[in-house]
Amino acid sequence: MGGSVFPQWIDRARPLFGVVLAIVPVYLIVMAYYGGSPQTTDVGYMPDQPVPFSHALHAGELGIDCRYCHTTVEKASFAAVPPTSVCMNCHERIAADTALLLPVRESWASGEPIPWVKVHDLPDFAYFDHSAHVSRGVGCLECHGRIDKMDQVRQVASLSMSWCLECHRNPEKHLRPVEFVTDLDWKPSEDQAILGKRLRQENNINPSTDCSTCHR
Repeated sequence: MGGSVFPQWIDRARPLFGVVLAIVPVYLIVMAYYGGSPQTTDVGYMPDQPVPFSHALHAGELGIDCRYCHTTVEKASFAAVPPTSVCMNCHERIAADTALLLPVRESWASGEPIPWVKVHDLPDFAYFDHSAHVSRGVGCLECHGRIDKMDQVRQVASLSMSWCLECHRNPEKHLRPVEFVTDLDWKPSEDQAILGKRLRQENNINPSTDCSTCHR
């Protein structure tokens, strides 16, 4: 009469139920954390563009400097997407009649901008100033990777808050002489730790880690 009202197998399985109840919430939290992190959701993002523009051809093979197209990168927070007129500086004569450039010609004729899809798209609550980084010797490579080898641009860094903070706390390994910021083949002539420390001192580089720096 004093026995359990449940079948014996339930009593024997109670320790297993306890383990499951302890593990499953932890598993779900871990999966949600890693599944929703920028490293998982953003790295490798490679949207199709209205025009198949190859950085490997233009920046790599032809050696066109990043600043020829992204004209504001040294003086503004936003690295401007080039207007169609910049494209037509060359393509009014080069490959002018190819089918691939039809959207460019239509944009040129109508005055409507080409609807490029932004790849490195920070959330609205995060502020980033290109000029502040480029003018202090942070090369394009540090955020965009070897874009001169990409036929189709993809995101190679997570651009997460922890990723940004790691650089702000330890900027030395990301610094180079300002004149080489767009040189993706550049290699330091001395140990990067020594060079970075010297450049940090010379240029008085002390990145803030205060929340208001990026969240304004």
